[in-house]
Amino acid sequence: MFNDIGPLELVTIIVLAVLVFGPDKLPKVIQDVMRTIRKIREFSESAKEDIRQELGPEFKDFELEDLNPKTFIRKHLDSDELGLKEIRNGFDLKKEMAEVTDAVHSRETDTSSSGSGSSGSGRIDMTKKPDDPGKEDRPPFDADAT
Repeated sequence: MFNDIGPLELVTIIVLAVLVFGPDKLPKVIQDVMRTIRKIREFSESAKEDIRQELGPEFKDFELEDLNPKTFIRKHLDSDELGLKEIRNGFDLKKEMAEVTDAVHSRETDTSSSGSGSSGSGRIDMTKKPDDPGKEDRPPFDADAT
């Protein structure tokens, strides 16, 4: 609950509590605070149970923290139902970027030179090759690009 409070801050809070409430009333104040915290926890747990019962048996593992969009997305993306881990593990960004860089600079990579050509390896040739120069001077209009 108080993970970010250091030892110096904790000592400061204790000294302030002793000065404000005095050594005689401090144990009673601590008991009252603990009792209030316990009641708040019981109230929140009963509210969670009421929500779960109202939603039905298909939401028995429902947590209120799941309503946070970050938590919801993280929970569903971490589950292996969609097979995203295999996709994520199979994608090597450095290799892909090196292939794109080599294609832009008109260099052949080791994988494409060992294959039977660019059409057999499934790679797209991104080098500029002149089409029929007399065929058309203007590039074709692409309605989806605008």
